[in-house]
Amino acid sequence: MAQEFFIPGEQRAEKVKQLFTIVARRYDLINDLQSFGLHRYWKRRVIELAGPKAGDRALDVCCGTGDIALGLARRGVQTIGLDFNEEMLRVAQLKAQKAEMGKAIQFVQGDAEAVHFPENSFDIVTVGYGLRNLRSWKTGLREMQRVAKPGGRLVVLEFGKPGNPLWRSLYFGYLRSFVPLLGLVFCGNAGAYAYILESLKNYPAQQGVAAKMRDFGLSDVRIINLLGGVMSINYGVKG
Repeated sequence: MAQEFFIPGEQRAEKVKQLFTIVARRYDLINDLQSFGLHRYWKRRVIELAGPKAGDRALDVCCGTGDIALGLARRGVQTIGLDFNEEMLRVAQLKAQKAEMGKAIQFVQGDAEAVHFPENSFDIVTVGYGLRNLRSWKTGLREMQRVAKPGGRLVVLEFGKPGNPLWRSLYFGYLRSFVPLLGLVFCGNAGAYAYILESLKNYPAQQGVAAKMRDFGLSDVRIINLLGGVMSINYGVKG
């Protein structure tokens, strides 16, 4: 399938923005369908690993429709969700209003590769299904590290690459065939979800992110593999 949304280089951000504008209204539904509802559990794992405490400040970059940001806010954390796509932020804001979160959460438009907050600002910095979509995932991770306070927790949830070759082949086959069908049926655009596999092929996944976390001086670096590594959580603490 021709991939209209995965374009390396400077045009990448604009293409990804177009993609998420197309899928925003059905994003949560398709996440439920393609993960069989498990994405909700995985996001709860992210929140638990972040160790939220009342009085903490959190930043959820590439926040999308706001699930992780809302989960942190419900734990008494003053939370900011940041995303560059207006349609995704609109969905997130509606969810926050429905949950009556009040001043506990704020959604803002911004660039994950040039976060407009000073360094050492947040106790928790998270990203769910966003690092892979950046022009430079390394720059995005560096920005997460920069705005975290010393002792701050960085948590990354993302599609992974299973170590077992057979399991990886079956998983990639699922992403190649079934997931684009969901995009076609519910968004009228198969390419919007065929993009997942293409972007994953060009992303180092859990092992590469863990290595870069160590390069950046993070401590207690961990990889939590989910479903044999088809999804993964990377964790690290700013020294």
